[in-house]
Amino acid sequence: MNIIISNTSGKPIYEQIIEQIKHEIITDKLKSHQLLPSMRVLAKELRISLITTKRAYEELERQGYIYTVTGKGSFVSDCNKQDIFDEQIKQIKQDLSQVVYRAKLNNISLDELKILLSEIYKKE
Repeated sequence: MNIIISNTSGKPIYEQIIEQIKHEIITDKLKSHQLLPSMRVLAKELRISLITTKRAYEELERQGYIYTVTGKGSFVSDCNKQDIFDEQIKQIKQDLSQVVYRAKLNNISLDELKILLSEIYKKE
């Protein structure tokens, strides 16, 4: 599992971990019932606090993406990838709603907003 943490992203580290693990599940890089690195191993690899990895794993488990077997570790749940995708679309719509609101406040037209979005999309 290849997780990249950015200290300058503005997002909490545990959220970055959650997003990247969800991405790996959606793209089938992580398969159902696959063992994840232990919280300690992941914390050590990422050079972050064990508490941070614990929080990420607990949230992933609460959302149904992983499950934990005492003494054995955490595993990828047998989850519906379409549900995950739908959840991501819902979040994107919420984020874009905030962008549209701010654009309207600043008299930015839809065409200008499309240009900005296209520029950002091509950079990422």
